[in-house]
Amino acid sequence: MRLVAGYLIGLIFGVGISLSGMANPAKVLNFFDVAGAWDPSLAFVMGGALAVTFLGYRFVLARPAPVLETQFQLPSNTKLDPWLLGGAAIFGVGWGLAGFCPGGALPALGTGRTEVFVFVAALIAGILLAKAVARTVQTGTPGARSSAQS
Repeated sequence: MRLVAGYLIGLIFGVGISLSGMANPAKVLNFFDVAGAWDPSLAFVMGGALAVTFLGYRFVLARPAPVLETQFQLPSNTKLDPWLLGGAAIFGVGWGLAGFCPGGALPALGTGRTEVFVFVAALIAGILLAKAVARTVQTGTPGARSSAQS
């Protein structure tokens, strides 16, 4: 049941991202081009997403537990640290340069465009590199795994 629920939620998310234009890098890049061919329509998409998320969290967290799990799995770190800020900066620069973010790139894989596959490959490489760097910083040894990550 969890697999089916995950698939359906992912499908709805992907369709929503595609319909909103967030999987179209030209539309995203025009949103960021405030001095040129600015297209403010994605601001409404993002505002709508924030409103739904705000209300959704209030509704869902009022429950004692998720429907298909025993407890909620929420981030425990609530502090702004250099890792979070650095990751956010890299995310923003990548989104502004490529016009893709992970949520928009995965549904765009269905278009078969080469640049989408290149972006997703770079995304996966970046994730693996970030994990390796985090392990090195945590343990002091390149490539070592801590007991918490095993």
